[in-house]
Amino acid sequence: MQVLEPPAVRRWSRLAADSLGRARAEIDALNVFPVADGDTGTNLYLTMLSAAEAVESLPDDVDGAVVWQTLSYGAMVGARGNSGVIVSQALRGLAEVLKGGSDLRTALVRAAELARQAVARPVEGTVLSVLSAVAVAVHDLDGDLEEVARRAAGQARTALGRTPEQLDVLARSGVVDAGGAGLAIILESLEAVITGTHTRRFEVPAPTGRVTPMAEVGAGYEVMYLLDAEDEAVAGLRAELDAMGDSLVVVGGDGLWNVHVHVEEAGPAIEAALRAGRPHRIRVTYLAERTHRGGAGRGVVAVAAGDGIAALFEECGAVVVRREPGTSPSLPEMLAAIREAGGEVTVLPNDESVGDVAAAAAEIAREDGVTVSVLPTKATVQGLAALAVHDPLRRFDDDVVAMTDAAGHTRHGHITVADREAVTSAGLCRPGDVLGLIDGDVVHIGAALDEVATLVVDRMLAGGGELVTLVTGKDAPVRLAPHVERHLSTSRPDADLVVYSGGQGGYPLLIGVE
Repeated sequence: MQVLEPPAVRRWSRLAADSLGRARAEIDALNVFPVADGDTGTNLYLTMLSAAEAVESLPDDVDGAVVWQTLSYGAMVGARGNSGVIVSQALRGLAEVLKGGSDLRTALVRAAELARQAVARPVEGTVLSVLSAVAVAVHDLDGDLEEVARRAAGQARTALGRTPEQLDVLARSGVVDAGGAGLAIILESLEAVITGTHTRRFEVPAPTGRVTPMAEVGAGYEVMYLLDAEDEAVAGLRAELDAMGDSLVVVGGDGLWNVHVHVEEAGPAIEAALRAGRPHRIRVTYLAERTHRGGAGRGVVAVAAGDGIAALFEECGAVVVRREPGTSPSLPEMLAAIREAGGEVTVLPNDESVGDVAAAAAEIAREDGVTVSVLPTKATVQGLAALAVHDPLRRFDDDVVAMTDAAGHTRHGHITVADREAVTSAGLCRPGDVLGLIDGDVVHIGAALDEVATLVVDRMLAGGGELVTLVTGKDAPVRLAPHVERHLSTSRPDADLVVYSGGQGGYPLLIGVE
């Protein structure tokens, strides 16, 4: 690749967003500066996701200038938190240069310049230091696009490792800078797209000490808003807000700005915006409350009964509560997970028996100021379907409706082996019989797992369906899922099939049909 054409920009923005999503919780755990509110990973993910979705909404035939301008705009209007706003300005610097077809080296230098200019009081040991180190490393580099991308990604990792030497609070807490870690992932994703390889995921350095609480900092509120205003008015606003608080970052231009500041009182910061222009998308967060909650923003809590299932939910960004098959998690476990997940939380019980403890934990969390909605997911496959449509950029209520709708359109079944004689809706079963259940009712009794599995899948698809999900248990024979797959390839070639290794006990196979 010699230049970053529009398809490459699309791939990069999506890969960077997805990679940040997977690393979100790890980056959140590093967040100690300027406030230890545990949300930097989440904010960077939402910022990059906004940029990626803006680019993906464009027609395929638009030129590179439009793609870069859209990427910059999407990042700015979707920017969250201190680091998210700074990174959005770095993306603006890249776009400013690359929309004209210039080289990546010059664009990275411009990105570092613009990001530093946006911060009222730059602090070393932050994402700004990592950006500056990258700019220095590539400034005089006489190489092609691949070499510049490799040097940028490599230098970002090196500079990230030096951040504790530059900022004392990082060293005391045994962490690297959270914003710098997110930037390293963004640049690694760029390297991967340019070189055509992505052989490993960037490892976020884990904390080596106890994270130092920062709840005692003076600023009480984080205030963010978009602002329609002329350049001259923004200069005055900058001065006003700088006198009011700290962590001031103002980015944008051409009449639209994104403003972030930490202040003692939120009202004066908003009144200053009204004098400068028209503020909108105003967000005010009480920092001490958010710090004590241990999380911020939008989160999902999912209950899982197997290691593989837990890993699936965690990969999708959920806070997981583990339980043994046939048991419910404790109330303190559920409550701790909700508080960790953030300020707006959706809970996926994924079993009818877990609903009561989830509802009780949600009620307690609401008293602490957390907004919680418990979805009626009765099975793991319904939880997976709900999480697949989760969109943290939607209004919370709209997101809950979409997730509930996805879960409600997913029929759930499972295969198990009877351990005693019993009368079922499908007749008498004896120990050792294979039982096939749909939506909690026994519909087939047989002698072989693969035979009953195909019968259950056929019956579930008879009512309509486009996607079949199989989650294999720890006792499932190796041939079980392939047998169902071969059967579907001939009986329902129009249906898509996804197979996961769930590792759950008690149920050799969980089945979902959407």
